[in-house]
Amino acid sequence: MMKTVGLTLSLAILLTLAGCDRSPKTPAPGASQGPAEVRLGYFANVTHAQAVLGVASGEFADAVKPAKVTTRVFNAGPSLIEALFAGEIDIGYVGPGPALSAQVKSKGQGIRLVAGAAANGVLIVARKDSGIEKLADLKGRKLATPQLGNTQDIAARHYVVSVLKQADASNVVPVVNGEQASLMARGQIDAAWAPEPWGSRLIAEAGAKLIGKEEDLWPNKEVNLTVVVTTPEFLAKYPQVVEKMLRVHRNWTQRLTSEPQKHAVALNDALGGLTGKKLALGIVESSLKNVKFTDDPLDETLATMGQWAFELGFLVKQPELKGFADLTLLRRLQAEK
Repeated sequence: MMKTVGLTLSLAILLTLAGCDRSPKTPAPGASQGPAEVRLGYFANVTHAQAVLGVASGEFADAVKPAKVTTRVFNAGPSLIEALFAGEIDIGYVGPGPALSAQVKSKGQGIRLVAGAAANGVLIVARKDSGIEKLADLKGRKLATPQLGNTQDIAARHYVVSVLKQADASNVVPVVNGEQASLMARGQIDAAWAPEPWGSRLIAEAGAKLIGKEEDLWPNKEVNLTVVVTTPEFLAKYPQVVEKMLRVHRNWTQRLTSEPQKHAVALNDALGGLTGKKLALGIVESSLKNVKFTDDPLDETLATMGQWAFELGFLVKQPELKGFADLTLLRRLQAEK
């Protein structure tokens, strides 16, 4: 009798473990029922336009009915990753830096990249009376980024240490996007490494001047800026839901690629609703010109960003990219006519 019970328990454990490792190609039993709620996290940025417009248009909500879509807006990636790990969101739009950090911290067990979202779209701007005319002039100057350890923060710190040869990156200071204009106006920061629309907003509202674009510092003039992530558990349990969300994401990617300016007004309205302040339409239109919307996660830039984060001490080891991305559902959607 004890032997039978032991065998039964062993079989149950094996079946449970096998269920946890299911790929999206083999939906878990009951997965078609879907969750009662799909919790989506993203930023009020032009670089997260698919999320902003997918929510504002109601397309995400329609796609996953009868489940309810609830949203949470973040300032930068590290906060979003904390929420993902805490089980407070299911799917998120985030920069590659925090996503790679999550991969290392969870030992490859806590996050899955399921699609790319945006590339480029980061402006490096300087206060008009700062005396900064070119990137080399940033050496030793007070340089703002959105949050410690976010994608722009990692890039800026790498630049001042590895390219400008500073002894450290202590002049790089995390400042919430929405607060950078006032600090720049008071002379408390000299420059900003800013994702759109914040870079264009600093130019339009604070009189800042453009001194460079991050993409120009990369070999192929292209750098990953935003990816779509979820947890392995949510992906395994609800692959149909993730696929439906990705279909909406892809539709918006295609629209923003083919006719970006056509959606400037809707995007501006949606961003205004999230931030409480509508931008001048010209800022959004300018921002859209600086962002490349793409489903491609740009693996080569992910590897480089992971190396930088390790060298700067944000990661205890270089991230293992094997298993980090699961593009099964994305490839299926890409194959559709």
